[in-house]
Amino acid sequence: MSRVIARRITQLDAYRAAATVLGYMNFGAEFASEVFVQQALLDNKQLLLPKVNRDTRQLELYQVNNLARDVAPGLWDIPEPRIGQCEKVDELASVDLILLPGVAFSRDGARLGYGGGFYDKLLERIKHQPVLVAAAFAVQVVEYIPQEDTDRKVQWLITEQETIFCAG
Repeated sequence: MSRVIARRITQLDAYRAAATVLGYMNFGAEFASEVFVQQALLDNKQLLLPKVNRDTRQLELYQVNNLARDVAPGLWDIPEPRIGQCEKVDELASVDLILLPGVAFSRDGARLGYGGGFYDKLLERIKHQPVLVAAAFAVQVVEYIPQEDTDRKVQWLITEQETIFCAG
């Protein structure tokens, strides 16, 4: 199912037009994002992956060129970029598309994360409007997710069954 989802994401016009994409490495029963990340590298996208800064409790972004060499288990055993091996990217204006993780999603683009607020804080720091995409299994799509003022909806929700354009 993850391969189908990754293929659907790469068929989006927004993905094809993107020079720089922010992905993530999954943990638990999430969509196997490594499939998407590998495809982004094959498609010659500038690939950024997040790393949790434990002191600031924020995500820092690093350019990754080779998963085998550039990524290792980090906080909560989630694969993260290796400091010293990967270049840190502070200029967020270059990000064209962001793939967001989550536990549950609604058809209007709302997402429920894991409660740390890491992605909400990251999105606050980005002043332009990159395309926001969420990848999920159909069972993660629910009717309603409560939202706070700081929450940003995704424009695209991709499942193994459908590609949903959300209000975003």
